[in-house]
Amino acid sequence: MTGDGMTGDAFVMGVDSGGSGLRVALGPPDAGRPAFTTVCAEPVRTGADGIDAGHLLEQLLPAVRRLLEQAGTGAAVGAVAIGAAGMATLGDQLRARLPGALADALGVRRLALAADAVTAYAGALGQRPGAVVAGGTGMIALGTDLTTWRRADGWGHLLGDSGGGAWIGRAGLDAAMRAHDGRRGGSPALLERAEAVFGPPAGLPGLLYPRTDRPALLASFAPEVGACAPGDEVAAGILRDAAAHIAEAAAAVCPGPADSRPDGCEVALTGGLFRMGEPLLGPLRGELAQQVPQARVVPAEGDPLHGALRIARALAEGRLRLPPHPALLFVPGVT
Repeated sequence: MTGDGMTGDAFVMGVDSGGSGLRVALGPPDAGRPAFTTVCAEPVRTGADGIDAGHLLEQLLPAVRRLLEQAGTGAAVGAVAIGAAGMATLGDQLRARLPGALADALGVRRLALAADAVTAYAGALGQRPGAVVAGGTGMIALGTDLTTWRRADGWGHLLGDSGGGAWIGRAGLDAAMRAHDGRRGGSPALLERAEAVFGPPAGLPGLLYPRTDRPALLASFAPEVGACAPGDEVAAGILRDAAAHIAEAAAAVCPGPADSRPDGCEVALTGGLFRMGEPLLGPLRGELAQQVPQARVVPAEGDPLHGALRIARALAEGRLRLPPHPALLFVPGVT
């Protein structure tokens, strides 16, 4: 945990729940001082009824109480924003249970439950109109004119996530298997990397298909595609195709000129996918210039945890400008 020993009786809390666990930040309503943070390394379970609200609370409440103790005597939580992967489609339990549970346990009266794409947006751009492309294992684009949300992709590795890490990794492994078979479109360089990472190619189906974390396993090969791209045309072509898909999603959500700043629509790229660097970013800049000529690519100001804390601060001050939405940004009592 980190912090500066601050005390007080009105704190805000941001939560980021994803595949790597639960991250929690507690800070003052003003953004001038740092937040206390902690991490619960166990990811929140998802079952037949969606994201498990009970499991989230089992981890979150003890973590919050520890942070409150560190913050000082009399500290309390005034507003909370929770961002969770899968919230839009799997968040019914959270929306039904968390408002009452957090009110009972912590006295929370102001709460926002957000899709992780929304907290990524708030972290990257704050409450300005624009668009954010969040790329990791999957890929989703989200834009707003501060009246409505526009979403593109984020439909999972079977139905979409085109251009994301799993998409790139699967395309790279396809090229490796083509080289193994002697079919057109194969890449000996990617075959060599696949053998180094996963072992004999014939064993790859048995390794991949039974796994419940197939998207993550596929995405683990995306950096190999990026590493091969400077010297391998097949790998470079995969990243060009990925860039085209990513720009296409950005074009679908970017507010029009009347809704954006006079100097263009701000587009921020956030997530681990873009750490691949120039092999992906180079063609992506070209695709954005062609498909979204009004786009002005800007650095992401912060990550989804930072975004959750920003939303909580806006709630506490009564100045939330991001539009509420029943699935993407649920604020109890606000329609």
